[in-house]
Amino acid sequence: MGSTQDFRPGLIIRYNNELYQIVEFQHVNPGNWRAFVRTKLKNIKTGRVIENRFRAGESIDIVRVERHQFQYLYKDGDMLVLMNTENFDQINVPEEILGEGKKFLKEGITLDLLMDGSTIVSAELPIFVELQVVQTEPGIKGDTATGGSKPATLETGAVVTVPLFIDEGDIVKIDTRTGEYVERVKER
Repeated sequence: MGSTQDFRPGLIIRYNNELYQIVEFQHVNPGNWRAFVRTKLKNIKTGRVIENRFRAGESIDIVRVERHQFQYLYKDGDMLVLMNTENFDQINVPEEILGEGKKFLKEGITLDLLMDGSTIVSAELPIFVELQVVQTEPGIKGDTATGGSKPATLETGAVVTVPLFIDEGDIVKIDTRTGEYVERVKER
């Protein structure tokens, strides 16, 4: 247990029987009124952000989570088989835990699992991943970086929008938080 004085960005709390991560907060002391803390909370499961007010000094259920690194080995049905990079134990995790990020998951990639004891609270992919373009319309000589864009299918099956100069076989850097193209890493 803690109180609103323990708030900091990234802190995970249990609120209404769900886990939320504090995105931002602000202590407000409106003159004659009671002080309160205005917060933005991100639901760990759904990713939805809500705003909430807590009374200053209110008791809060703080969840102590540990971060562990796991390597993605392979998919087994709708489960992901992951290996702990410290002790090499293998675990099965439902792929929904990654949300939309699962479409950027490639064998061998390292991800972080946030755990409350042995319970997995959430999973975080690396912010950037490098994936090969396996299908896209051919680029035309003279296409520039400031030109238009086109869809491209990546080796994981994800479809992203890329600049016209990207060709099949190119390796591109993708931001897993937004699913957007960042840059071409190298041509084939």
